[in-house]
Amino acid sequence: MNTRRFLIALLPALIAAPVAVCAAPTDEAAIRAVLMAEFSKPDAPLKVQPIVVAADHGIADWFQGSRGGRALMRRHGALWSIVLCSGDGLKDVNALQMAGIAAGQAAQLLKSLERAEAGLTPQQRGQLASFEGTVRMDAHGQHPPGHKH
Repeated sequence: MNTRRFLIALLPALIAAPVAVCAAPTDEAAIRAVLMAEFSKPDAPLKVQPIVVAADHGIADWFQGSRGGRALMRRHGALWSIVLCSGDGLKDVNALQMAGIAAGQAAQLLKSLERAEAGLTPQQRGQLASFEGTVRMDAHGQHPPGHKH
């Protein structure tokens, strides 16, 4: 009988427990959220996919209208920030190393990116390549004033 009362008293806590201990968002979801908050607009929604991650770095492809590009992301603790935005320049291991990524991790990111982008259409590949140059973000992941991606 005491066991039954204990279980009945414990039942509300057990039901609420999954809500209280939900897992932190996945790296992919966290990266997507950062990019959506920074660049998505009501009249120009952002589509972010695919996203690849290796340790504390990630690359996210993004599409907005007829434009597109890639964002290099870096994790600081539990938070992700934008390091830079570029187009096909982010598919170069040397560019990733210049951004502070170790050679092995850069190679892993690019291999994952190649696999993830294998299913993209030629039009989507063209959109990703349409981002000209490289735009470095500040320490808070913000782009320089006046720059449009």
